[in-house]
Amino acid sequence: MIVTFDLFSALTDSRSGAALVLGGLAAERGWPQSGEELYDRWDGHNKALQRTARPPLTFHDLSREALARAWDELGVDASYVDGDLATLEESVAEWPLWPDVAAGVAAVARDHRVGLLSNVDDALARRTRAHALVDPGLVLTSQRLGAYKPSPELYAAAAAAVAPERLVHVAASARDVRGALEAGLATVRLARPGHVVDDAGPRPPVEVTDAAALAEAVAAL
Repeated sequence: MIVTFDLFSALTDSRSGAALVLGGLAAERGWPQSGEELYDRWDGHNKALQRTARPPLTFHDLSREALARAWDELGVDASYVDGDLATLEESVAEWPLWPDVAAGVAAVARDHRVGLLSNVDDALARRTRAHALVDPGLVLTSQRLGAYKPSPELYAAAAAAVAPERLVHVAASARDVRGALEAGLATVRLARPGHVVDDAGPRPPVEVTDAAALAEAVAAL
């Protein structure tokens, strides 16, 4: 069995990591917004763009357009966009994992091969702390699979990439849980702060609140 994890919700506290960087930029420039407010605005545009995105658009392209839209809404000079995105992308290496991740992933890895299933580009995935916890041959990105969450094409391509082994996906965000379930993947929801289940979508059959419970949850599937 192959177990994949969502990179930026289930494993990485991306909001805290990015908000720290964005808060620093805001403080330097005298902006009134907090880092969390800036992140939420940028992330909202990112998610909206990913719903309809298709290659050859890269995750970098989508992140740049999302930041350009966010900064435009705030009246920020467009000349900041490329430099600010470069700062954010470089900072990904410092974005924290959730405290339960290292031990939880290691426990799953004792019985199964573990990987990532994420919308990011390959190079960005390699920069994250989570990358060191998984099999580098099972880093399944949108760049590699040719689709973006929450499209069912992404999940179907992931399942095909690991066939004939069975794929189980650990998701946290509403769109990832719903996308994986609607695509027919065996799915475990790892509840994280700030993420909820989509009320209009299917309910995850297994849900845990701590990564320490993942090995047992996966075994139950």
